[in-house]
Amino acid sequence: MRPQPLADRIRPRDFSEFVGQEHLVGSGKPLRVAIENDQLFSMIFWGPPGSGKTTLACIIAEKTNSHFVRFSAVTSGVGDIRKVVKVASERLRAYNQRTILFIDEIHRFNKVQQDAFLPHVEKGTVILIGATTENPSFEVIGPLLSRCRVYTLERLTDNQIEKIIRRALVDKERGLGKEKIKVAPKAMGLMVQAANGDARIGINALEIATSITRPNPQGVKVITLKTIEEILQKKTLLYDRAGEEHYNTISAFIKSLRGSDPDAALYYLARMVEAGEDPLFIARRMVIFASEDIGMAQLTALVVANEVFRACETIGYPECAINLAQGTVYLAKAKKDRSTYNALRAAQEDVKKHGNVPIPLGLRNPTTKLMKDLGYGKDYKIYPDKDESLLPEKLKGKRYYQGEGQS
Repeated sequence: MRPQPLADRIRPRDFSEFVGQEHLVGSGKPLRVAIENDQLFSMIFWGPPGSGKTTLACIIAEKTNSHFVRFSAVTSGVGDIRKVVKVASERLRAYNQRTILFIDEIHRFNKVQQDAFLPHVEKGTVILIGATTENPSFEVIGPLLSRCRVYTLERLTDNQIEKIIRRALVDKERGLGKEKIKVAPKAMGLMVQAANGDARIGINALEIATSITRPNPQGVKVITLKTIEEILQKKTLLYDRAGEEHYNTISAFIKSLRGSDPDAALYYLARMVEAGEDPLFIARRMVIFASEDIGMAQLTALVVANEVFRACETIGYPECAINLAQGTVYLAKAKKDRSTYNALRAAQEDVKKHGNVPIPLGLRNPTTKLMKDLGYGKDYKIYPDKDESLLPEKLKGKRYYQGEGQS
């Protein structure tokens, strides 16, 4: 029988062992009181990996008198949901016992699957507890989201990660406390850093290091920095190219360019590059930025951004990261002018508001004799007076572009 992983063995069984999320489950907090009093409701735990979503669900399973059913959205389908709901309905009718349905990675359920258990959540046949690393606003259907309370879990701090690792070291019942283990300070520091807020990564690194380290003559396993380095190899960055972290990072990148902060922009660029983001996606956003935020203030910005895009198309990773970096610094340091962008948006608003108002006859194309007779092209001047408006009659006097050209 395969031994249970250390991270599962030392999973907290109650709030006295739980680390972090004080804003949700600290003493006297509403969620904690509801769990301890078994007065539950449908909810969604949203937070980064290793922040305690599943652990909270397990604590609920220990504390509640309800029947607890857990399955993963990765391996379960509509048929599984229907079976659970059927049994839950029978249990509620026969024994007046509620069923808590915990769905790990609920964001992986599609709309059809989510629709399948929506009516049963509405009727109270099951109490839904979902866990997700993705923004539920994007991943959970509106009707289901409106019937759940969303609780946001925060990324664990380095101090909290270290506390969890040290508890695993001293716990004699479920942890490694029966062994003589010493962790070098730098090794502990690297495990904490590499965890990047995910407790499971730190615990897994400790478990592997313990299993491959031989005791010294005194019977002590000394876990060194070198051992942890060999185990971790290269830290995996949290970056879901289809999820919220993807949008957060590109948003921070663009806002740093807009704020003329090349250092911040380069940092967010480096995060995207290291995570394997499509370079053409980054370059495409730079092309848009060149016109939207720099515009007439520095006309060469669009030329540079386009050349960066072409370089990424031609070269690809890893070298095109240098082209992206050059373009990033150029755009960040360039003067900013959104007058062209604002002018377009203002003109679009008038198009939506007024519809297709008649184009002045003088601007129409007189391609037939009838059109000429009707006045198409009449009195048209190739170079009209500077103050003469060529807008439709209803919009004369409007001024969309407020800029003064290139500065």
